[in-house]
Amino acid sequence: MNLPGNKLQGISIKIENAEVYSIGNIRALLAEIAARLESLVENNQPAMIDLNGLPFAPGEYEQLRQTLGQGEVSARIEVIGTSEIIETRYPGVWWATHYNVEGDIVADIIEIAWLPDILRSQAEDAFEGLQRLKELLDERGA
Repeated sequence: MNLPGNKLQGISIKIENAEVYSIGNIRALLAEIAARLESLVENNQPAMIDLNGLPFAPGEYEQLRQTLGQGEVSARIEVIGTSEIIETRYPGVWWATHYNVEGDIVADIIEIAWLPDILRSQAEDAFEGLQRLKELLDERGA
C-alpha cells in the first residue's frame, strides 16, 4: 500500500551482525559425542568438547543438558572456584563445569573418558600422599 507521506517506502533494510544459528545443533553434537564415545570404547581414545565455543540457539543448551541427563556419579571440587563433574546418563560421557571465585562459568566441557582427568590424582600428589602415609606408619611403629 502506497500511502501519501510515507517517506520510508522504498528504503531497503539490511540487518547486520545478526547471529546465525544452525538448525539441529543438538543432533549434530550428540552425533559427535557418540563418535567420540565409540573411539573411547574401541581405541581407548578420550576426547573433550568445549561447549563455550559452540553457537547454541536459544534453548539448545538446556535441551542438551536434559537430553544427556545425569548418571550415577558426580563430584564437586573446590580449588580456585568450584568445579562440578557429572556423569551423564551415558557412561563415559561427563559434563564438567568450572567456575571462578565469583561464580562465573570459565569452562563448560563434555569429556568423553573412562574418568575425567580432573578427578585423577596427579603423580606428585600421590607421591606426597605416600610419604605422609609412611610417616604416619613410622609414628605408630607399624
